Parts: sequence; C-alpha cells; structure tokens
Amino acid sequence: MKLTTRQDVEAPIEEVFAALTDFDSFERAALRRGADVVQLDDTTGVGQEWRVAFDFRGKRRQLTLRLVELDLPTLLRFQGTARSLDGDLSLDLVALARRRTRMSISLDITPKGLPARIFMQSLIFVRGRINDRFAKRVRLFATTIEDRLRKPTLG
Repeated sequence: MKLTTRQDVEAPIEEVFAALTDFDSFERAALRRGADVVQLDDTTGVGQEWRVAFDFRGKRRQLTLRLVELDLPTLLRFQGTARSLDGDLSLDLVALARRRTRMSISLDITPKGLPARIFMQSLIFVRGRINDRFAKRVRLFATTIEDRLRKPTLG
C-alpha cells in the first residue's frame, strides 16, 4: 500500500529540512504518546537507527527504523521493518521560493506474510480515509514548522 501527499510550507527549505531532521524532538513526541524509543547506535546521518515499541490494536508492536538516504537539504529516506511489514518512507523537499517549500511524502508498506497480506487487503476498503488522515497529519506538521518560525526568539 502506498500513501502519498504534498504540502506547501511557508518556510525556507533549510528550516523545513532542519525540522525534519530534529530526531530528538520526534523521540520526545513518541515518548509522550506512550511509545518506547531507543537509538541503537551513536551514528548521526545515514545509518542512524532506532527501535520503537508501541501499542496498536491491543498488542505491543516493535519497529526498527533506519535512515538510509540523506541529501541535504532535499531528501530523507527511511526504511522500517516490523515482524510482518516492511516500509519505505521518502521525504522530498523542493524550494518553490525563498520562503516557500514543497514537501512531498511517500510511504510504501509491504506485507511479509499471509496474515499481513490479508490485513493490508482489508485496508484497501478504507484507503481514502487513511490517505486523508495521512495528509492531515502532514498539514499539521507543516503548520507546526510555520508557527515555530513566527515565534520571536529571545536575545
């Protein structure tokens, strides 16, 4: 299953890239939502890897997420592996103007076995709703970046 969305952000491409690579803030946000996040090594950049455990549908799930491609300031690509699913997340940035950036996000999820394949098949019926929720979360993130830039800094 592939989910894609595009969102324009009223911010320079460097600021958007900095927000996307602020992994510490993503870790804190996941912890606040009840997930366990552990960085598996001290690597920074390509090869950086995390183990994430979270509750989904009444079970504890575990995911390993790895940064596999980084092209400053236009591309981030992650690969995720869970017991029954593999995923590929790509974040592409294009500067539309000095203070406007287009963020294109693509998530491709592949099942590993029959139960996962059946689960993915059932999601096809609600694909539109899933894509809408995905786009809404990306819009919310874009708004967060814009709001962060509008706040005056002390000093």
